[in-house]
Formats: sequence, structure tokens, C-alpha cells
Amino acid sequence: MTTILGCIADDFTGATDVAGLLARSGVSVSLRLGIPETPPSDAAPFEVIALKCRTAPVDEAVADCRAALAWLRAAGAERFFWKYCSTFDSTDKGNIGPVAEALMNDLGAAQTVYCPAFPENGRSIFMGNLFVGQQPLAESPMKDHPLTPMRDSNLMRLLAPQVTRAVGLADRLTVAKGADALQARLQELAADGVAHVVTDAVADADLAIIAEACRGMKLLTGGSALAMPLPGLYRQDGVLAADVPAPVRPSLPPGAVILSGSCSAMTNKQVAAYDGKGPGLRLDPLTLAEEGPDAALAWFAGQPAESNPIIYATALPEDVRAAQEKLGVARAGEMVEAALAGLARAAFEKGIRRFVVAGGETSGAVSRALGLTRLDIGAEIAPGVPWTYAQVDGEDVAITLKSGNFGDRDFFATALARLEA
Repeated sequence: MTTILGCIADDFTGATDVAGLLARSGVSVSLRLGIPETPPSDAAPFEVIALKCRTAPVDEAVADCRAALAWLRAAGAERFFWKYCSTFDSTDKGNIGPVAEALMNDLGAAQTVYCPAFPENGRSIFMGNLFVGQQPLAESPMKDHPLTPMRDSNLMRLLAPQVTRAVGLADRLTVAKGADALQARLQELAADGVAHVVTDAVADADLAIIAEACRGMKLLTGGSALAMPLPGLYRQDGVLAADVPAPVRPSLPPGAVILSGSCSAMTNKQVAAYDGKGPGLRLDPLTLAEEGPDAALAWFAGQPAESNPIIYATALPEDVRAAQEKLGVARAGEMVEAALAGLARAAFEKGIRRFVVAGGETSGAVSRALGLTRLDIGAEIAPGVPWTYAQVDGEDVAITLKSGNFGDRDFFATALARLEA
């Protein structure tokens, strides 16, 4: 089967996000964790490759994304999507812009758009400024992100230091006039040498217009919501036909584990809301650095498999900063991810086959610990957060990889209930 659209995501939760929204169309979506080691032989119409390059060194991120692009082209894809976070998580040096520019060079693309808007989850762009709910990005909780603190809301200012070619804006007033007006604006910018175009969007209708106007581009970039209209447009263009039904949910034994490494404001609320619904254990980076994970593993071993325990390093920003000041940013994160990865493996060996994972770095660590390489996309729990199905050592498992900011307060309980529905 020929791949119609190839997506490259900068972390694992972002990959499940875009895969889940594409799967709403009823078309088969395949999610690969890491660059596949074998040539494509069973490719789906929509292929998503999940990388762990959001905070990697720029050269490493670019190399990985170019390798993913090469695999997707070998699968037959001629249209591509570079997916990054809807809060534009990045630094002055990258990696969003450098990867986009490298992919453009490989594809011979003269221009692309940047649209991380996800109105369904409260992310909107107006006059080039990104909002989280009603707050500008730089005034939202993202200003205290432990790895990519966002201290500017203007996407053009954020993007310009990352790229070598000019940055411009297609504002909401243009987008609201429709696809033809947007195409005219893009052509105008191209004539002025503008290769990187930030595109406003405050509602799903704006995303539909942007997708319609830009679907002929070799490369689109943005949050997952921009990809959502593409299946319908491809059907209109006659390049995508009806496809196989969604994967069948496997039969799994009772019992789940919730592993949360995210320290986002929403995940803090979600951990608090789950209190009392199952046993809970908080991981402290300073304790892990001094004593290792043995105490946590022993605690987990003593919990009944069907009690659905939660193990979390989720903490308030001031606590995160205190740990980072003593251990360093990298080591503090590594302590937590290593412990949660070991606990995931211990859960599997204990017989648990349902995993709820919160946080991009945690999702990557847990996926590697379980040896996951490919996921089938199931039902959504919340916008951009689906259940997925895979095999570990020949056993069926269900796993959801949640971006820290996604879902409502009751996400953890909802996720467990949805798998039983």
C-alpha cells in the first residue's frame, strides 16, 4: 500500500496526537517509534514516525528527521508534515526551524507554513502571537517549562533566529477571506523571498482554510490540528480511497499503571484529581539520585495488580527548579525517566498490560523500556490523545502517551474507563 502522507513528530506524545486526529477520518494510520530499521513493506496510507528530538542537539535532530523523511519517501509519500508541539516548544537555536529548513532543502520546497494552533485544546494564533487559552504563551504556565521555557509569544520572533531565510505572516484577516486569498498572500510573500510563513488560526474553520490552500505544498508544519482536514481534502482530490476499519481492541487482563513524569500545570491537576482512586507514590529526583529506584520498585511490587496505582514525579515549578539547581537540568530529568522506565518494565513483568503515560520525555523512556516500535491507533480519550495497541514480547498491550498539557482534570480515570467501554 502506498503512503499518501508522511508525518514526522518531534516526540512520542506529539506523534500519537497527530496519529489520533488523522485516525478520526477512518483511514488506517501506522505509528512507528523511532526510525524503522527495515525498508517499508507494509506501509499504511498515513505513516507517522515518532522521534525524540525536541530537545536534542540541533545537528542530531536534523539528521534524525532527514532519515525519517528518506524512509517515508521510500514508502511512496509525496506529501509531508513536520509536527511539533502546539505550544511551539523550542529554543532560539531550534529545533523547529532548522528541521523544517532541512526538510525543505531535501524536498526542493521553496516555502512552508507554521501553524501550531489547536483550537479544540485552547491553542490559537492571532497576528503571529500564540495563545494558550486566553493567555499569551509567555504568560501561560509554559513560561516555566523545565526544558523549553517559552518567554516570547510571537512566533515570528521565535522562529527567525532558527532559520536562514526570511520569515513572514499570513494573518487572520487574510485567512478569514478563504483559501484563494491565503494562496494569493503566500504567493506575494514568496515573491518577496519569504520561505517561512507563520499562519494565524483561531478556530477549526481557519485550519480547514489553511489546509485547503496549502495541501499542494510538499511540506506543511504545525500542530496536529492542521493535519486533521487533510484526509478529507485528499479524498476530494482523488488520491485517497476508503480504507480498512480501525484496529480491533485486544482483550487484556485487568490492571493498569499510570506513570507521570510531566510537570505541566494540567498534569498537576490530573494527578491531584486521581488521588484516592488508586495507590499513589511520588518520585523525588533528589531521593532517586541518592538512593536509586529500589524503594519505588519495592513499593510497586506490593501493590495489587488490579489497584491501578499511579507513580508520578509531577511537581510544582518551584520544586522542579529546586531539584534542577542541585542536580542540573539534564540529570534531574534522567533520574526520573530512568526510574519510570524501570517501573514500566516491572509492571509488564508483573502482568500489567494497560499503561497510561503522561509527559513527552516519560513517554519516550517508557516506550523504549517496553521495546515498542509500532503502534496501532485506537479510540481517542481526549482531543489528540488516543489509546494505542502494540505487542511486547508477543503479548498485547494498550498504551496511551499523553502530552503534559492535554486532557481535562479527570483524564486518568477517563482513560481507564474508556478502555473498558
